[in-house]
Amino acid sequence: MTSSGVAWTFLVLLGVVVLVGPWVLGTANRLDRLHVRTDAAWAALDAALARRAVVTRAVAVVCGTDELRAAADRAERAGRADRETAENELSALLDGLDRSVLAPALAAELADAEQRVVLARRVHNDAVRDTLALRQWRLVRWLRLAGTAPTPSYFEIAEPEHDVPTQRVSARVVLADRDGRVLLFEGFDPARPDELFWFTVGGGVEPGEELPAAAVREVFEETGLEVSADDLVGPVWKRRAVFSFDGLSYAAEEWFFVCRIETADVVDTSRFNALEQQTITRHRWWSVDELRATDDTVYPVQLAELLPEVLDGAPGGGAPGGAPSGGAPSGGAARNGWDGITRSVR
Repeated sequence: MTSSGVAWTFLVLLGVVVLVGPWVLGTANRLDRLHVRTDAAWAALDAALARRAVVTRAVAVVCGTDELRAAADRAERAGRADRETAENELSALLDGLDRSVLAPALAAELADAEQRVVLARRVHNDAVRDTLALRQWRLVRWLRLAGTAPTPSYFEIAEPEHDVPTQRVSARVVLADRDGRVLLFEGFDPARPDELFWFTVGGGVEPGEELPAAAVREVFEETGLEVSADDLVGPVWKRRAVFSFDGLSYAAEEWFFVCRIETADVVDTSRFNALEQQTITRHRWWSVDELRATDDTVYPVQLAELLPEVLDGAPGGGAPGGAPSGGAPSGGAARNGWDGITRSVR
């Protein structure tokens, strides 16, 4: 080969390196990041599965189910090759579990653990999909850009067949006048229209919204009364519960504030949303004596017992107790249970 031919060959090779080199380096870096992402996703999934096993063992103790506890142990101890089978066996047992016998806090924790497994598995499999797609490129295979990293694999387990509750954070307000009467609404679950119950002002917290702001907004939307965050005391109670409303399941975290107003002005319900207009029948102001004497269903069920204490100026976050609430969508179907500030009540 002549010197000019050698020179042209060198220039062509140099051009190839200049053009392909950045792509090779970029692809190798991208593949490395995908492998790191896949490893992290597996670690998160493994942690979610481990938490589900721990919660399942607590459920098994309550239910007295040795089979469920043994399945949780097998799933936790299984190697990677046998993990899918063991986890699917555990999922099948959990799908057949009667959750009505569980305390609301434990039922909510189990539902949360299952939901985290579902989300973690999807994130993991998405990472595996992206990694495998890049590893299958011909140049990636020919140039061995994956190095010694093992080929990731999907993790396929069945998702829960039962209705996984929707997570819902709510701000609720014990709105009382200067005579100590509290405002309650009467409503019903559309799935059980004959079961009426009374409940406090409040509702769901919107994304990015602070609890006091949500409480103030709910008071205005449901009553037309304008209060500020400075008018609120609390939160005085915190509740966790699993309940159903209109055929849907919810895992609720509800925070209760107290708000005193000077007078029981006319309540303006014109800002009710469509669901509230459909399911709320009336409202009234209740005294403690009336709450103690009524045979109506009232949420919180211990409102008459706890109301005097919080109205006497218990500091925010320091008042004892907590009680189950109703209200759309936490109606008569709610299974009542609390994480109280200093004690738990029904």
